[in-house]
Amino acid sequence: MNIVVGVTGGIAAYKTVQLVRLFVKGGHDVTVIPTADALRFVGTPTWEAISRNTVTTSVHDDVARVRHVALGQAADLIVIAPATANTIAKMTAGLADDLLGTTLLATTAPVAIAPAMHTEMWRHPATQANIATLRDRGVHILGPAHGELTGGDSGPGRMLEPEEIHTAALALLAPQDLAGRTIAISAGGTREPIDPVRFLGNRSSGRQGAEVALAAADRGATVRLVAAHVDEGVLAAAERHPLIDVVRLSTAAELETAMTDAAASADVVVMVAAVADFRVAEVSHEKIRKENGAAHLDLVENPDILAGLVAARRPGQTVVGFAAETARDDAELRERGMRKRARKGVDLLAVNRVDWDAGFEAADNAVLLIDGTDAVVAEAAGSKRAVADALWDAVLALR
Repeated sequence: MNIVVGVTGGIAAYKTVQLVRLFVKGGHDVTVIPTADALRFVGTPTWEAISRNTVTTSVHDDVARVRHVALGQAADLIVIAPATANTIAKMTAGLADDLLGTTLLATTAPVAIAPAMHTEMWRHPATQANIATLRDRGVHILGPAHGELTGGDSGPGRMLEPEEIHTAALALLAPQDLAGRTIAISAGGTREPIDPVRFLGNRSSGRQGAEVALAAADRGATVRLVAAHVDEGVLAAAERHPLIDVVRLSTAAELETAMTDAAASADVVVMVAAVADFRVAEVSHEKIRKENGAAHLDLVENPDILAGLVAARRPGQTVVGFAAETARDDAELRERGMRKRARKGVDLLAVNRVDWDAGFEAADNAVLLIDGTDAVVAEAAGSKRAVADALWDAVLALR
């Protein structure tokens, strides 16, 4: 998609560098239009390096292409972050005294703004009236958040974090092809206690499961997200989404109970969680100490949650599994995925290669999507959100 990111003159402009990076990493063509004041905070070389496109602020540049309207006409989405009180006022009045202003007047694409200013400026009746006018015109207002501001003040007016803006902005373009559907999704890694301070676990961050949930909700689904252990911040966007209900837990036994309950009314069940295969036979209620000699753990198998969900599948319900595998190449990965899909009996299996530096604890992912005929119906690589969207495209094709 062609995304225009407008940057105005606020200290939060430094955060927008990360927002642009997220859009670019997602495969989008990003044009940054900073105001003259914005360049006092972050310079042109930074915007060009991050966006990989030429940056200009003048309506008099590239006149032959009529750039001052061409950018708006070509945009699929326009995001302004930060949006200062001055810029919000200019948008409300329809002023077009710079490249950002003309671009906004020349577009029919969705426009989202992320306000950023001090609390008194945000609460001022003029700003609130301007926000109401823009909202009535269809402009999407993202935030602001309540938090620490420049100068030590605190209150409403803080710009949302780049990851939040990224998710909310892309959601504006999501198709509503899952509207009316109920979906159960698991995420994260289970932890099986050994004693009060130790556990058996894995390296899953929970990020892929969270992105699968967000992608589904953005496409209109009602989602129950059952989360085992996840990294800090991973569930922040999901917990704020009005269509996502997050349930937190820890062990495989708890996950089995929660997913069985969620699946009972779900149209689609997606098991993304990395479930511990084993647990200790007897949990010690006191810390196991070295002075007591070498410790020996007796392990017993945890229930196969995915197989149980398949066995209890209702007519018309779609069950999707995830499999993390170590493999030398795509051929071996596909072979392992086919065997696991057949063993589990799922309608669709997403299999990805994991290693010390791949799959877990990484921003990106790459999966093969294998259906019930053992055909690879899709390959998806890139950000975990891009993989999530590809997964839902495949699920909808099956259904």
